[in-house]
Amino acid sequence: MELLSMSPTFTCTVISTKETPMILFTARFLNKALLAPDDFKENRKVCTVAEVEEAKSVLRLFPIWVTCLAYAVVFAQYSTFFTKQGATMDRTIAPGLDIPAASLQTFISITIVIFVPIYDRIFVPIARVFTRKPSGITMLQRIGIGMFISIISMVVAALVEMKRLKTAKDYGLLDMPSATVPMSIWWLVPQYLLAGLADVFTMVGLQEFFYDQVPNELKSIGLALYLSIFGVGSFLSSFLISAIDDATTWAGETSWFSSNLNRAHLDYFYWLLGGISVVELAIYLYFAKSYIYNRAGTA
Repeated sequence: MELLSMSPTFTCTVISTKETPMILFTARFLNKALLAPDDFKENRKVCTVAEVEEAKSVLRLFPIWVTCLAYAVVFAQYSTFFTKQGATMDRTIAPGLDIPAASLQTFISITIVIFVPIYDRIFVPIARVFTRKPSGITMLQRIGIGMFISIISMVVAALVEMKRLKTAKDYGLLDMPSATVPMSIWWLVPQYLLAGLADVFTMVGLQEFFYDQVPNELKSIGLALYLSIFGVGSFLSSFLISAIDDATTWAGETSWFSSNLNRAHLDYFYWLLGGISVVELAIYLYFAKSYIYNRAGTA
């Protein structure tokens, strides 16, 4: 343990040396807010120890927030490109009856409804036997598992898209964007199921983490941080798509996101997202390993 001394008139703050260098630097920097001339203290212009500790607890969440953005970018594809893929495929479930491509998103909700009870009633008790933790696994471990599953969902999505493109080529449909590719839309179900399973771990874990790891007075800030991950992730997804579209059409080549999906390369995009997610998961694990929980019961 490292003891950071302030001045004789202030309470000392204890910071674990297990924290990352950035967190230690931030703690030292914020401790300076407790130092002020006597006239400042008389006019109540100096921060209290409680206010500084609250600021530290929020700032310590920032590395986790940043390293979860790749998951949010992947999350943005569930209701966009996944649906666009499905619209080009055979959606017939009965003669004269086609299902809307967007209806496959219900598999995400169904997976969540099924697996949340399984997680609470089966997975947690089993994990508790091995880890001796009341929650089975920590919140950060739960988030990391979901991020890993989202990488698998991108791999599956890329493989399915490669098969769809090959089917379109085999049937001579590359230049017929309005034609239905003779490949069942049910091929997309596994990636939706994996997306729902990833949400069971990461989305629920993020909500618990950001709500639990802020002071009681800042619970709304914690929830705002959780929600902002998906807002910023959607923005980053749009920015990434625009940048790739410009880059892939610069030399006169067909864009990865051409309106004719049979000539586009969504599979390349999914592979790219999978690669980005792998890198960000590695960085996330670094910060998660050094994170010190505010409450001992959640560790």
